[in-house]
Amino acid sequence: MTVSAVAAAPAPLSAAHAAAPHAEPVHAGRDTRPLRLITCGSVDDGKSTLIGRLLWDTKAVKEDQAATLHRDSGKQNDLGLPDFALLLDGLQAEREQGITIDVAYRYFATDKRSFIVADTPGHEQYTRNMATGASTADLAILLVDARVGMLEQTRRHATIASLMGIKQFVLAVNKIDLTGYDRARFDQISHEFRELALSLGVRQITAIPVSALKGENVVYDGKASMPWYDGQTLVEVLELATVRSSQTVGFRLPVQRVSRPGESFRGYQGTVAGGSVKPGDSVIILPSGMVANVTKIVTFDLVRNAAVAGDAITLVLDRQVDVSRGDMIVSIDSQPQTGLAFDAHLVALQSDGIQPSKRYWLKSGSRRQRVTVEPASQLDLKSGKWNPAQSLPMNAIGKVHLAFDEQAIFDSYEQNRTTGAFILIDPDTNNTVAGGMITGRRSSLSGIHTEDSRVILSLPADLADQLLASELFASRREEIELRRVNAGRAAEIFDGIDG
Repeated sequence: MTVSAVAAAPAPLSAAHAAAPHAEPVHAGRDTRPLRLITCGSVDDGKSTLIGRLLWDTKAVKEDQAATLHRDSGKQNDLGLPDFALLLDGLQAEREQGITIDVAYRYFATDKRSFIVADTPGHEQYTRNMATGASTADLAILLVDARVGMLEQTRRHATIASLMGIKQFVLAVNKIDLTGYDRARFDQISHEFRELALSLGVRQITAIPVSALKGENVVYDGKASMPWYDGQTLVEVLELATVRSSQTVGFRLPVQRVSRPGESFRGYQGTVAGGSVKPGDSVIILPSGMVANVTKIVTFDLVRNAAVAGDAITLVLDRQVDVSRGDMIVSIDSQPQTGLAFDAHLVALQSDGIQPSKRYWLKSGSRRQRVTVEPASQLDLKSGKWNPAQSLPMNAIGKVHLAFDEQAIFDSYEQNRTTGAFILIDPDTNNTVAGGMITGRRSSLSGIHTEDSRVILSLPADLADQLLASELFASRREEIELRRVNAGRAAEIFDGIDG
């Protein structure tokens, strides 16, 4: 479906009409759920220009903004058009260098639905900013310069977007006008990207030849220049895209704060990270395993009869339980995974990379824990193969094993973006050194393992206390470390040994 502006102006749009400021249209019958999307790809592929063109042609640019854009553009191009990239590149350094550095978020709408778009940088040194934009997106627009084709950074961005759970991709083969609207070139790039996407497990792909500068196949079709392309325009694809659901798991409430304004009230505050809850539901507190029932759901201005993902609430339970910041309250019939060892995908974000066996702080939601990271493999972006790796350099994408000192609580990232994502913090510098996605709990659980030439024993608390008091342990304290776990965790460990 096309936007209402198509009926109001002939297509393709003339340069004089395109350069005029727009009045804001009336949007009726719009989908109330905004679609979050990112543009990604290598540097100079035209990401900012494409989004600027989307904003311009969907009437999202106000008259005063249009006047400022014309003024800041200086000398206009041969089409009489302003520099659309200036609508996104707001930092002085971005305008001076002609590149995108930070993530810029913009809002626009058609008569069908509204959109929140993130313009992400293409330079390799700002890959961490691209990963930030991808973490909340439902769809990725991957731009490729038709003259240059797929580059390593194009593959890196596509891989990161897929790891972040994005399953809808639009391949925008940009600057197609600079190749003389070469259909064979478009088909070649489309085929190459589809092979990459399939290797990443992405099946929903739409390839569109576009000229972001001229606006062809962005909002208005480019049939006059590309009669061989009879597919949808970019905005038509976006209008039909689906919003990623957050309801794939049961109720999740990472506890951010315990509210105790008086002796008669105790509530547990946080933002619902998945599922829903209502008074009367049975919940379990992790990692302690205590069970309780919900008696009341309170927000800043009223008492609610239900809460869903995204709601900031205070949860009141029917009994006194030990709950602290970093704990998680979950539905009793659909619980996350708990354990001391997990597997994950990781994107290294700092120049020092990820060092083997170094202890980092892992932060997920309101929970922060000590963790040791063991790199297992690194993705070769050229071949698409996972090669064994002892460490991960900056911008590397790797598979790692996580070993925790205390019980960790996660869903897989595919099931829940909030409870399956984390960052790693260097304890020496407090820098965020990596972003990661949990793939699952390690199957090779064991109650006995080694670390730094010591033997680590994970035992039920009562058994650990008995061993601590024994003469055997007293003489081997330099070689043996005991970690107390609850009965449920102990059962997991010894079930794993039996298996």
